[in-house]
Amino acid sequence: MSFVVRRDGHRLEGIPFPFRRLGESDLRRIHAGRHQRLWQVLGAHTAASGTTFAVWAPSAREVRVAGDFDGWRGEAHRMRPLGASGVWELHVPGVGDGCRYMYDILGADGQWRRKADPLASASERSPSTASVVFTARHRWRDAAWLERRARAVAQEEPMSLYELHLGSWRPGLTYRELAEVLPGYVAGLGFTHVEIMPVAEHTSDERLPTAFYAPTARYGDPDDFRRLVDGLHQAGVGVILDWTPLCFAADDEALGRFDGTPLYEAVDAGDESLRERGGGFREAPASYAFDHRSPWVRNFLLANALHWCSEFHIDGLRTAGYPGVRDPEAVASFFREVNSVLHWQSPGAVTIAEGPSAAESVESLTGVAGPGFDFRWNTGWTQDCLGYLARDPGSRRYHHGEITFPLVYAYSERYILPISHMLGSLSSALPGDARWRRAGLRGFLAYMWAHPGKQLLFMGQEFAHEGEWRGAVGLPWEDADEGVRALVRDLNAAYRRLPALWRLDSSPEGFRWIAPDTAGDSVLAFLRYDLDGTPLACVCNFSPVAREGFKVGLPFPGRWTEVINTDAAPYGGSGVGNLGGVEAAAVPWHRGEASASVVLPPLSTVWLRPVSDKVSFP
Repeated sequence: MSFVVRRDGHRLEGIPFPFRRLGESDLRRIHAGRHQRLWQVLGAHTAASGTTFAVWAPSAREVRVAGDFDGWRGEAHRMRPLGASGVWELHVPGVGDGCRYMYDILGADGQWRRKADPLASASERSPSTASVVFTARHRWRDAAWLERRARAVAQEEPMSLYELHLGSWRPGLTYRELAEVLPGYVAGLGFTHVEIMPVAEHTSDERLPTAFYAPTARYGDPDDFRRLVDGLHQAGVGVILDWTPLCFAADDEALGRFDGTPLYEAVDAGDESLRERGGGFREAPASYAFDHRSPWVRNFLLANALHWCSEFHIDGLRTAGYPGVRDPEAVASFFREVNSVLHWQSPGAVTIAEGPSAAESVESLTGVAGPGFDFRWNTGWTQDCLGYLARDPGSRRYHHGEITFPLVYAYSERYILPISHMLGSLSSALPGDARWRRAGLRGFLAYMWAHPGKQLLFMGQEFAHEGEWRGAVGLPWEDADEGVRALVRDLNAAYRRLPALWRLDSSPEGFRWIAPDTAGDSVLAFLRYDLDGTPLACVCNFSPVAREGFKVGLPFPGRWTEVINTDAAPYGGSGVGNLGGVEAAAVPWHRGEASASVVLPPLSTVWLRPVSDKVSFP
């Protein structure tokens, strides 16, 4: 026999409550904002005789459960407050998986609101907004993957990310159908990870999440999403998930003014008194910013990060829009906690921050003294490179510093180089006719893969998609450039087998200029090094003029073989190159102790590797 204590302090004796899921320890931790496994005690949980519902609404005067099991009336299912914890709970016999429900909350302001469950594990398909009772039954088969992940050091491993939007990669496919085709496609191209744009439930593609713990029902149920992640892991592909812990949608059924007060949302400094009065905002915005100073909000979001990595085996989270938030100190403190706890509880999982250009950065996001992210998007690199590439190739000689400048700050953070969904089509942004745009794209991709940092490519860029991406429109697979796709496949294959391209990504010891100052030719050349000193030379010709017999410096004499030539015939190029390799003579040139004559086709990149690996650092 249990007892329920009303909010006025009176104990109601003799009310049987045999299905209570929350112990006193749970209630104390929830009240203090220190319960990291919220999804295990709040939300809807099935038992043999029905479902137990629990929700945190500390300022509510009354809470009811309404659903399709009672005609959405709710009067018969009044929830019980559990002391001063702020939690309301009720067991409803006969309710099971698939039942739809919401909470009717009489707020501190005297208004009734119908709200979705903040801890719902499943939701109705948009535009419907009810929460759905769901019990996970998926049996995971990725134990070997998780064990390998826990042993790896992500910064010292190859990481090549394929960013995609599930609904428009191949429109109409469910999670289960995607599980049949996506792992093979991504693994076949050699990418190590997918980065999936947000899947938390939302009412439209243009809106922020409304249910942070539920994968969108657009493509199936939560176990279907688990099946997709499991399939990717079994194919050797990690899963990074876009995570949005800064803002949430202001839909009526969502988190805003949840119990008649701004329980989740931040209020402006001039509106702080609204918390005590049970009020809200002067005007209803399109979205709310989370209050990252609230222990409850921080706990809700921290538990959410752990939920995705624990319940769905997600390998990492990318957060967008960190700089420029309204309360940067609170947000930085919050992310410091998330990163610390996530790395401890989900070994091998990574966190990625989207950041501004280096010039706008106010602190290191990946450094020891900062919030502790594993990686940061290098949007400064993206802006510099795309600005340079957009110029007429004949005039690039006058802007050579734009393409070399990113190496000035390449080691200030642990970077990911993003060509993301926010940039539009890379191929269509390049100058010239279709033939020259393809050549320029191929040359740039090989430069990108050789540049220090991990690389991210948005879906469609791997086959030179030239249209504007829109979430409601699928990719034009029928127009795919097979040559560009073949190059991406070969770049990833070479990248993964050559540690010089990733082992020392975060150290300047892994990089050396050999020709950064050939602006007149729009050519640049550099070396990447493995730990044992094995080099890889990358020579880029960003001009539309072929360079026959271009003399380039190399660190030592001997035979060097051509690993990649973006003008090769299989990629759609002319087939001109350095078949059989080049011979470096002991003649110093540029910054090398030796030199070789190299054929550089127009708008191309060539990778060269010494035939002998018995070399050491210069």
